[in-house]
Amino acid sequence: MDVTSLYERRFTPDLGFRSQMWQILCRDFFQRYVATDCTILEIGAGYCEFINNIEAVRKIAVDINPDIEEYAGHDVQVVTSRASQMDALADGSVDVAFASNFFEHLHRNEILATIREIQRVLKKGGKFMILQPNIRFCAKDYWMFFDHITPIDDRALAEALETNGFHVLEMISRFLPFTTKSRLPKSAFLVRAYLRLRPAWALIGQQSFVVTERV
Repeated sequence: MDVTSLYERRFTPDLGFRSQMWQILCRDFFQRYVATDCTILEIGAGYCEFINNIEAVRKIAVDINPDIEEYAGHDVQVVTSRASQMDALADGSVDVAFASNFFEHLHRNEILATIREIQRVLKKGGKFMILQPNIRFCAKDYWMFFDHITPIDDRALAEALETNGFHVLEMISRFLPFTTKSRLPKSAFLVRAYLRLRPAWALIGQQSFVVTERV
């Protein structure tokens, strides 16, 4: 599969808005879970929209695509490898790990191998945060993306994590909409308003957000 061409077709038209969106998401939501003096790792970093906008003393982006170098900020260490085999990272060297819209692109055995590898590189008590399409709420459109392989819901995700060295601290079953490719207007104002209007999450949210702790 030509992932580069696929992602260019999918994401390039929305890159300007997505950059604004991730600035707001990191500043107004995700940063509360990330101490600025920590080491943070993003797996499947892609266009580096999260890792470039989160504040931390050390930032690491992992992706199998070498093109990640073009998108990573100057303060981001790039590691080109599979998330399930991050040999460049030492045991217990990371405080917080993050994955967004990643596990649906993997087979189940690779998902479990990745969870175990995250468990290895995290410090004891370190956090693993996951933003993930929830098949319970987005089944109608889940297969609109050709590279989606494994459907996952919030309950299955929690089970996979808790049987592989993690304890779930917080689970938001319905958080963000499934995709930016909708007829809804795209604006920074609406993103900020959505984050503040939590009742709207239960109506529109089709992605789960989970915070876990390495035990």
